[in-house]
Amino acid sequence: MQARHRTIPSVLSSFTLLLGGSLFALTAPLAANPAQTGPTDLTSQALPAARATKAVAAKTAKPATPKASRPATPPLPAAAPAATAPAAPVGTTFEVEAPEALPVAHWSQADARALLVAIKGIGAEGLFARDYQPAALAAEIAKGESGDLDTLASRLFIWLAEDLRDGRTPMPAREQWFAVDPDQDLHPNSQLLAEATELHDIPGVLASLEPTHPDFALLKDMLAKAKDPRQIAMIRANMDRWRWLGRDLGLQYLMINVPEQMLRLTVNNKIIHSYRAIVGRPGKTATPQLAEQVKNVVFNPTWTVPQSIVVGEGLGKKLIASPAKAKREGYVATEGGDGTITVVQQPGANNSLGRVKLDMPNEHAIYIHDTPNHALFALPARALSHGCIRAEHATELAMTMAILGADLPPETAIEYNLSGKYTKVPMIKPFPVYVTYFTVARDVNGLMRSFPDLYGRDPAVIASFAQPRQLHTTQRKSNEAIIKLDNPL
Repeated sequence: MQARHRTIPSVLSSFTLLLGGSLFALTAPLAANPAQTGPTDLTSQALPAARATKAVAAKTAKPATPKASRPATPPLPAAAPAATAPAAPVGTTFEVEAPEALPVAHWSQADARALLVAIKGIGAEGLFARDYQPAALAAEIAKGESGDLDTLASRLFIWLAEDLRDGRTPMPAREQWFAVDPDQDLHPNSQLLAEATELHDIPGVLASLEPTHPDFALLKDMLAKAKDPRQIAMIRANMDRWRWLGRDLGLQYLMINVPEQMLRLTVNNKIIHSYRAIVGRPGKTATPQLAEQVKNVVFNPTWTVPQSIVVGEGLGKKLIASPAKAKREGYVATEGGDGTITVVQQPGANNSLGRVKLDMPNEHAIYIHDTPNHALFALPARALSHGCIRAEHATELAMTMAILGADLPPETAIEYNLSGKYTKVPMIKPFPVYVTYFTVARDVNGLMRSFPDLYGRDPAVIASFAQPRQLHTTQRKSNEAIIKLDNPL
């Protein structure tokens, strides 16, 4: 015990140094890790601050008139050539939900002209002007104010706002995307339409929907300079992925980029550390895209061995027959009255979860944990797990999370870690986790680059851009079957 306590000052000293000597108060910004440039330093052309929209009561919408069939969209530019992508999204067949009825507002000619200007310039946002019928809108504007102009302009504004807020890619092309975007609730169509027309600020309301993460601004800058059609298509696809997430991710969060196989901790809008990550193998064990909350930090976790190993590999019977072997290897095996054997691996150096676990309850049984096999983090290709995410230096990450999210004193976090005893620390502050899939993004040096499409998810997104825009529905996430593996490690 005394030897263990003697290690605490040295561990605490290095741990405090890691976070720049901060007292871990969220009211004071934490220092960026020297090896990781903060987002605000990555580009000389910073993203302008998003316009703060005024609260405007949504006006009572007119009953929507039945929509006529949309005319076929003309062929798109070569930026997203259909010849290089599948004709249809790959994946599970979806039950398509019905589109929502769209509200209608009164449009002045000046506001309608402002909408037309926004549509003609929408290519800078990675979208296509053709999707929003500029010729039809111009023709209605020329006729003067009318009910037809109100209906058409309202519909086109909402289509544009939906694509800027939620993304253009239809849900069937968002393979294994289970992260629910809250922006439809925070900024509903009727509110956006009322604000734009009552304040006569069409461009301002549309601009306010742009994702706030600095990577989106960098992608937008890349798009303006790109010449290669394939690169343009990739940039567009990844800009759209940012729209699939909430516009504002919060001040502190974890983000895992699966193609990069990296995990980043952001606090007060600064990346304070990046960690190598091990993610799921392609196929049934692929790591799904999620937006969850860390609920508990678990020091010295136990691991309930899956029945596929207990029964399928015969581990249960071996341990019941040899209690000495079970004790030596850190297992506790119990046999129920019906003959079912339960095996729990106790905390220790050989525990399959390692020394820590970040508990983020979700229907996929995916979580972040340590591993006893740290040599795997040196591999360049780390898609090796059954779906869960293993983090390099997970103990450091877990202690930081407990300090930031549970107000745990650093000394106590270290005590819990070194105790060797199972200890669960509930979080008292929100700490989101975003498991994302970006194939064009910043690397650990702050430079934009492409990453391997580990799960082959780019073609479906790119192909959707080569097709006419689809009407949005009330669906918020993939309705593919959830694959909950018996062994998620």
